[in-house]
Amino acid sequence: VLLELSFPEITSVASQKTNKVFTQTFSLSTVRGEEFTFQSPNAEDIRDLVVYFLEGLKKRSKFVISVQDYKSPGEGTSFLSFLKGDLIILEEDSTGETVLNNGWCIGRCERTQERGDFPAETVYVLPTLTKPPNDILALFSVEDAHHGRRLSTVSNGGTEPRDRPHNLAEYALDHFRPPPKRTMSKTLTLSSKRNNEELWRYSREPLKQPLLKKLLLKEELAEEACFAFSAILKYMGDLPSKRPRIGNEITDHIFDGPLKHEILRDEIFCQLMKQLTDNRNRISEERGWELMWLASGLFACSQGLLKELTLFLRSRRHPISQDCLHRLQKTIRNGQRKYPPHQVEVEAIQHKTTQIFHKVYFPDDTDEAFEVDSSTRAKDFCHNISQRLNLRSAEGFSLFVKIADKVISVPEGDFFFDFVRHLTDWIKKARPTRDGTNPQFTYQVFFMKKLWTNTVPGKDRNADLIFHYHQELPKLLRGYHKCAKDEAAKLAALVYRVRFGESKQELQAIPQMLRELVPSDLIKLQSSNDWKRLIVAAYNQDGGMSPEDAKITFLKIVYRWPTFGSAFFEVKQTTEPNYPEMLLIAINKHGVSLIHPQSKDILVTHPFTRISNWSSGNTYFHMTIGNLVRGSKLLCETSLGYKMDDLLTSYISLMLTNMNKQRTVRMN
Repeated sequence: VLLELSFPEITSVASQKTNKVFTQTFSLSTVRGEEFTFQSPNAEDIRDLVVYFLEGLKKRSKFVISVQDYKSPGEGTSFLSFLKGDLIILEEDSTGETVLNNGWCIGRCERTQERGDFPAETVYVLPTLTKPPNDILALFSVEDAHHGRRLSTVSNGGTEPRDRPHNLAEYALDHFRPPPKRTMSKTLTLSSKRNNEELWRYSREPLKQPLLKKLLLKEELAEEACFAFSAILKYMGDLPSKRPRIGNEITDHIFDGPLKHEILRDEIFCQLMKQLTDNRNRISEERGWELMWLASGLFACSQGLLKELTLFLRSRRHPISQDCLHRLQKTIRNGQRKYPPHQVEVEAIQHKTTQIFHKVYFPDDTDEAFEVDSSTRAKDFCHNISQRLNLRSAEGFSLFVKIADKVISVPEGDFFFDFVRHLTDWIKKARPTRDGTNPQFTYQVFFMKKLWTNTVPGKDRNADLIFHYHQELPKLLRGYHKCAKDEAAKLAALVYRVRFGESKQELQAIPQMLRELVPSDLIKLQSSNDWKRLIVAAYNQDGGMSPEDAKITFLKIVYRWPTFGSAFFEVKQTTEPNYPEMLLIAINKHGVSLIHPQSKDILVTHPFTRISNWSSGNTYFHMTIGNLVRGSKLLCETSLGYKMDDLLTSYISLMLTNMNKQRTVRMN
């Protein structure tokens, strides 16, 4: 036997391809720094076999050897301290596979017999199932020990110049704080010394100061920057965290600061680029890209850093890097977000999904999925929906979010995910759970007509069929409109036709379904058989009409009433002795109407131009008509004050917009 090498001694295997079969070579490198090269037509197969054994042994191994000194970050922590060359035996369920795939491991140092967590990058997995002899272990402590992280390399003869990905080395010279002066232990390898000094490279060490010089003198912001970096380490798995990466708790810690303070945005992008530069841990790197994806959809960096960040993203080969660049460009165009990512966004990227589809419900009981991204504003979302549904215009339509027992309209200028995030946080604060846990609120998104200013039945067929009919019918059935008996029968016949078409079978069942056909306050005006007679007669008059045309005919009748397109609110009023205590309030394109709850007579309509002030709370809605000094006040008790407030605000702002448009047209 001329040469015998045990697997723990072999640190890397490489093969060299050439055009001639007999000059194929493979070489073995050892921990002593030796390299043996062999020539064989089966060079590749031999290399693959050795790699197969080495990888298999490494995955099952319980023995790792430290390649640098590691000092526990603090006293009394669960971290393990050790010196270069120490043998560490993995504990619990940890194996070599854990070390190769995770950021942290648990083990016991043989020299000190201490146990604790340590970073995977500080150790080398020994390809062995039994403890290696001491003479081989001693080789790893030698100053120039070669412990290849890469097991095998293949070269094609000749070197290919590979574009080196862009990093912050140059930028750091002018903008980063100087690295701390340290006295280095002589046993540290050159590479780890370099890593500690170069702030722009990946590191597992929490920051004690921010990276950027400009933050050093701003104490609170500097603290915030270090806090964010610790959260980045936890999210990427580079710092042990008791809390799992579920939900958006860690991402809130990272992004809260930079969303509030613009000066921190560059710091966060620099921290992310740092952690994605020379990061050898695959899982950590994947998670770092998740954070880069989230950050690029929330805010942009300063003009000074933009060139660096763009080059960084362009020169990376990661599948998400190009998407990050597109998101960044969108954010620059569309503006910054107000709130950290919503849980839906965090979970999407964790599942490697860069497209988020959201289900939207319509009043006709149908729904469709639409793509929403971090920079989608409610206005764009409404426009996309109206285009998909072939509506003539999106004017007057709005998105509504239903969460818990509230249905709230999304302001058109808001980023969709910002609004939902803000709403979810508000509901959580308003309804804390008894055991102190965070309640989970699911929400649904609806798209409906909100402002009926320019709504004329027959003008936009799809809007009539999907929205107007289905939104008007419940108001009729609740008895909110003033409606004569004959009109009620005609409308009931149309509602029947929408449901059953030309089928006369169900006509017999009309007395049992009057509540679904006739306004509730009119049902008792006559017997159910009399209603049936009137409805059947009206139904027969419309013979041959399609259910779709029946919807439009229904709307054309209701359109003639002054209360068409109203939002109705049942309130208790305490200010006007001439009006009944219980009032029905209708808000529509004419203004705010006060309606008698029994007779349905309109007592008064206040046009928007006469309303000078309004406010709302959880239990009330207040409104001032006329000027603030001599005007009259209307005080109402209602739990829907927030809706009345929002509707009034929206109608008045639409009225002002239209007035300004007309003024501009006249001036031109």
